[in-house]
Amino acid sequence: MRKRMWISVALLLIVPGLILTVSCAKKAAESEPAAVEATPTPAPQPEATQPEQAAKQEQPEQSAIQAEELKAQQEARAKEAARNLFINEDIYFAFDSAALSEVAQQVLRSKADWLQENPDVTVTIEGHCDERGTAAYNLALGERRAQSAKAFLVNMGIDPARLNTISYGEERPVDPGHNEEAWAKNRRVHFTID
Repeated sequence: MRKRMWISVALLLIVPGLILTVSCAKKAAESEPAAVEATPTPAPQPEATQPEQAAKQEQPEQSAIQAEELKAQQEARAKEAARNLFINEDIYFAFDSAALSEVAQQVLRSKADWLQENPDVTVTIEGHCDERGTAAYNLALGERRAQSAKAFLVNMGIDPARLNTISYGEERPVDPGHNEEAWAKNRRVHFTID
């Protein structure tokens, strides 16, 4: 009987020691990068109460609402960016010309697309010139440039009643310089939303 008691005591001391040793060895092995990662098994979850279940059901609904709000914000930002691009992208002309270049036509096509997506918008098309030439000549050239852009947009399907034109001639230069670089920037048509 004494022998059994000693065996039991020895087992009680040895078994926990082995378990402790094995578990410590596992932790050390887990901290080192393994060649193959095992997927952890999820801990068993206690059964949810009715209020917890209702809260879990509300979370997907809230996530859906938040996703819709985020999508609406992104769409609003995209619309604002497209509006700003419409306003800030001018078309440019060669010296003493109202002819639309291929680049100007591409810009006008994108503006026509934007105008078709925004049918309630009216636009003023401003014709501008560089400082060379008389004031009267530049006013007439600015008007021809604005009319050229308007005609292109009308041919793209935009209602002419939505398009107003004005010529500023050389009165509103973007670049006040007196060289070819400045003059090239000033020979333009600019768009404003009314």
